[in-house]
Amino acid sequence: MSECTVIPRDLHTVSRKGMTNAAMRVLYGLHEAGYASYLVGGAVRDLLLGGSPKDFDVATDATPEQVQEVFRRCRLIGRRFRIAHVRFGAEIIEVTTFRGGSSDGEDEDGEHRRVEDGRILRDNVFGTLEEDALRRDFTVNALYYSIADFSVRDFTGGMADLKARQMQLIGDPDVRYREDPVRMLRAARLAAKLKFDIAEDSLKPIATLAGLLDEIPPARLFDESLKMFMGGYAVLSYLKLEELGLLSHLFPALAKISEQDRELIILALESTDKRIAINKPVTPAFLFAAFLWSSYSQRLERHGELAPDQWLEAASEAAERTFGTSAKRVALPRRFSGVSKEIWLLQPRFAAMGVGRARRLLRHPRFRAAYDFMLLRAAVDPQLQPLADRWTKAQEVEGADFDRLFQPARGAPKDDSEIPESDGEAPTRRRRRRRRRPKSDAPAPAE
Repeated sequence: MSECTVIPRDLHTVSRKGMTNAAMRVLYGLHEAGYASYLVGGAVRDLLLGGSPKDFDVATDATPEQVQEVFRRCRLIGRRFRIAHVRFGAEIIEVTTFRGGSSDGEDEDGEHRRVEDGRILRDNVFGTLEEDALRRDFTVNALYYSIADFSVRDFTGGMADLKARQMQLIGDPDVRYREDPVRMLRAARLAAKLKFDIAEDSLKPIATLAGLLDEIPPARLFDESLKMFMGGYAVLSYLKLEELGLLSHLFPALAKISEQDRELIILALESTDKRIAINKPVTPAFLFAAFLWSSYSQRLERHGELAPDQWLEAASEAAERTFGTSAKRVALPRRFSGVSKEIWLLQPRFAAMGVGRARRLLRHPRFRAAYDFMLLRAAVDPQLQPLADRWTKAQEVEGADFDRLFQPARGAPKDDSEIPESDGEAPTRRRRRRRRRPKSDAPAPAE
């Protein structure tokens, strides 16, 4: 049995002022209904570090059905272990019942343990507060804030690791990573986000167990990728994945890329972090366009010299094959891969001359994303800088000044010899429909 350290209110920095109204209503609602009620996980960790949590999770001894009785707007999800989602306005608070079972996957009766694809799986059962703490992943995520007396409960030494600024797995790291290999990615992500070190015993097994990530469903890896690269600390996450040898298990194509292509990726990640910092919208499509640009470019080069009427079909095929192979470990939904493809296919149009072409490109719905991507390319390839400067100026001038930027020099090829324009979709042959002659309302001539 683990010893519980109780940190009273005057010895920690968790404050209700840092919690949302929805989190407070759930915590007090369960408490007033007679149930144990604790804020847990990343929210407690971030509040102790002086941050502002984005999500608030609550742990309780109430069953999911009992939670549903307390809160009117409550929906139960999950099959192996039911979780309650309580909604207040646009915010959802996740409420979980204390989980039972051992922390190392070795239940005494063996009934809750099975092995599949190198991962140890268990069916979840209800348990006590202590058992719930021991089943969590990292010690700094196993701290509980009690709404009853405003204390923090620590069963795993999380407060000490928080002060030491290190990520420490609870239990045997080898077993815990086998239970869920995604914990290796979480270790990298949280170490990057918090700027923590990974404890030596939690770090050592990653080198030999990284291959277990290859058995994880692509959709789950995509979700984890979003957390790593769309949370405001994308550059640090990328560098940590490189350091731990995990990057190639997400994007095999990045195992061997040039320094220039790597620099482009880093710049794309920096741009994303900056936009998130000032609350500007971001999309994974832009990052994936950077991640896979090298792979796409190499595939397109294999076609050799192409006539203008052949380029679009070849480029579209290269893009589709890139997503089908280089991105298969992290399944990018088509709503994003389609945008990435448009960004790629628009790149040659920045070099094309002609006022009409320039104006049409400027009106393209993906112009801004494609332009930003072209700026990244110019940053790593000085030969493209004049092109980037021209298009930057084109957005600042109008009329004759705009026209002069794109008037072809004498002897330059005509527009019909340039790269064809594209909306990002592969060309398809359409069957021509025969027009029907409209019926005339005039009376038929008399015979």
